[in-house]
Amino acid sequence: MQASKARLFKEYHEVQREKTVDPDIQLVCDESNIFKWTAFIKGPSETPYEGGVFQLAFSVPEQYPLQPPQVRFLTKIFHPNVHFKTGEICLDILKNAWSPAWTLQSVCRAIIALMAHPEPDSPLNCDSGNLLRSGDVRGYQSMARMYTRLAAMPKKG
Repeated sequence: MQASKARLFKEYHEVQREKTVDPDIQLVCDESNIFKWTAFIKGPSETPYEGGVFQLAFSVPEQYPLQPPQVRFLTKIFHPNVHFKTGEICLDILKNAWSPAWTLQSVCRAIIALMAHPEPDSPLNCDSGNLLRSGDVRGYQSMARMYTRLAAMPKKG
C-alpha cells in the first residue's frame, strides 16, 4: 500500500505541475482519500462529443500500479463502449492489457481516444454499437450529439 500511495503522490505532483500542458484533462484528487480521483475531460474535436466536458470517477486499488484503476463516466454519454446506466468503460487497458507504465493521466488520454474511435464490436451500449455496426453513422452521431448537449455542456442562462 505504501508503494501505491507513493506512486499516487508522484502522479498528483506531476498533474499539479503539468496543468497547462494538457488542457483537455483536469485530474483532481479527493482531499481525504488519495485512492479516489475525479477527472474532467473535454470531448475530442470533430466528434459528436466536441464541446462537452465529461466527468470520470477513478477508484484506485491499493495494489496500484500493479492493478488498473476502476474508471467510470459520471456524465451520461451515448457511446458503444460505455454502459449507459453505470458509466462502466470497456477498454482493454482497464482490464487485461493494463501495464504499470500507465498513469491516471494516460488513462484519461486513452479514454479520449476511445471517444474519438469507438469499438462497436465489443459494445456495453448495444443501441449505440448496433447503429455503428449497421452503418448508421449519422444516427449514432445524432444520438451522441444530443446526449452531449443534454449532459455534458454547460446550461445557458
